[in-house]
Amino acid sequence: MAAELTLMSRGYCHLCHDMEAALQPLLDEFGVGLQVLDVDADPELEAKYDELVPVLLLGEEELCHYFLDEAKVRAVLARIR
Repeated sequence: MAAELTLMSRGYCHLCHDMEAALQPLLDEFGVGLQVLDVDADPELEAKYDELVPVLLLGEEELCHYFLDEAKVRAVLARIR
């Protein structure tokens, strides 16, 4: 995998599940991996991302939160490809 995105998520968050599902076609298209982190499992992540989840990151760069910004994610993935 050339790159990996990180999704800050929660097990009971429907927006998180929606974003993960919406991401799948882009992950397949660009050959990118996805690491899903449960913010409730880490007090630091919970403090930082609590009300923002889901949050999609590339490294430290926040690409979007709440809803997938497909155009932005597509542009970033095309840039790093």
